[in-house]
Amino acid sequence: MGCKNGKPVLRPEDKEALAKASGLSQDEVEVKFEAFLKDHPDGKLRKKDFREMMSQALPKKDSSKLEKHVFRIYDTNGDGYIDFVEFMVVFYCLSDGGPEDVLQKLFRVFDVNSDGSISIKEMQRLVKDLYGLLKHSDPNQASKELIAKTAFSEMDQNKDGLVSMDEFVRAVLGQEQFSKMLTMNIMSIFIDDEQS
Repeated sequence: MGCKNGKPVLRPEDKEALAKASGLSQDEVEVKFEAFLKDHPDGKLRKKDFREMMSQALPKKDSSKLEKHVFRIYDTNGDGYIDFVEFMVVFYCLSDGGPEDVLQKLFRVFDVNSDGSISIKEMQRLVKDLYGLLKHSDPNQASKELIAKTAFSEMDQNKDGLVSMDEFVRAVLGQEQFSKMLTMNIMSIFIDDEQS
């Protein structure tokens, strides 16, 4: 995304890349960009706006706990804002990307400090926040601690105490039980209940 006379503009190379990634035409990308600018004239979606968007998209869920994790997926350059390009890339990757693309984006949810790996503390924090969102009421459900430790153990294949993006993707694609359950629960946040 560029800027012209202080107004955000979509560069031709962004338009082309987004059209290719989303399956939309360049004109359709331009229309979506104009709509984005109508709501966000400076081209930046702030955390407050994102919170409102999440609560509208997920009216039946208390998304506040997971909001910071989800925001991180979209804010790919870590500047505290989501611009149109970041928004489109993640949106279309999560809705239409291949399993590996989607998992690489979801890895960012787990990687709380954005250092490129997941520690056991990050896993525990995410499970705690996710648990609150899903409001498990089944007393037979595994404890938060057990879920975090088991998922971490499944993912940490080289047992170095950290989970890399490759280990994360392999564990989930390899159908590891807890890794897959956690990831599917996070995916369910993005996919409306009423679609089933």
